[in-house]
Amino acid sequence: MADTLLDVSGISAGTEDKPILHGVDLKVGAGETHVLMGPNGAGKSTLGHVIMGDPTYKVTSGTITFDGQDITELSPDKRSLAGIFLSYQAPVEVPGVPLYSFLRSISQMRPELKCTAREFRRRVGAIADELNLDQSFLMRELNVGFSGGEKKKIEMLQLLLLQPKLAILDETDSGLDVDALATVSHGIQRYRETVGGALIMITHNTRILERLTVDRTHVMVKGHLVAEGPASLIDDIDKNGFERFGSQAAGEGDAR
Repeated sequence: MADTLLDVSGISAGTEDKPILHGVDLKVGAGETHVLMGPNGAGKSTLGHVIMGDPTYKVTSGTITFDGQDITELSPDKRSLAGIFLSYQAPVEVPGVPLYSFLRSISQMRPELKCTAREFRRRVGAIADELNLDQSFLMRELNVGFSGGEKKKIEMLQLLLLQPKLAILDETDSGLDVDALATVSHGIQRYRETVGGALIMITHNTRILERLTVDRTHVMVKGHLVAEGPASLIDDIDKNGFERFGSQAAGEGDAR
């Protein structure tokens, strides 16, 4: 493995009334691509949100180390500034906040991304063009009235603009038509080529993985990571499903 970028060690977490993750261990090396798969309700999205510091979930045991720093107690904004990016299955709408202003504000918070207003306009415009995103969207309210495919393109724009060290992409391909899927796949590929950051892909659709070199595949069932293997494990799951992994999960009940 490359130098460890993310080290999730013995993480158990859940909501106030429901445990979801049970003693999860996960290591991701710098620049690696990891795929997280599992049946619906396995806890895959919860793990992504816990790594990002979503306050919806309470960590009851374990630690999360990122880039050599213990971030277990850090707020989501500090984790973002440290270089973690999370895409959402259903990106939220933010009325009253123009997309361009939002992108400019978050870029200015990152010292390494600060630039003049002219250079920022050039950068954002170039990325939008590469993603086949009409630049008029930049003047609209963040995600308000956007289609599912448009929202996913906006997330790819943020990914390429912010250049995080680790991107967690949670069902980024969900509900996309063929053209939108191709654009999102291109965005992910460009991130790997130009930024070289690490990826955790949470997905059911292996088509989005076709252009990526996958380093490790992980299987989650009932909040437990029950299997890990090379990229070939993806093809095995495509053919045989997740049923055989069920008996390996020590916990009971569904996660999210």
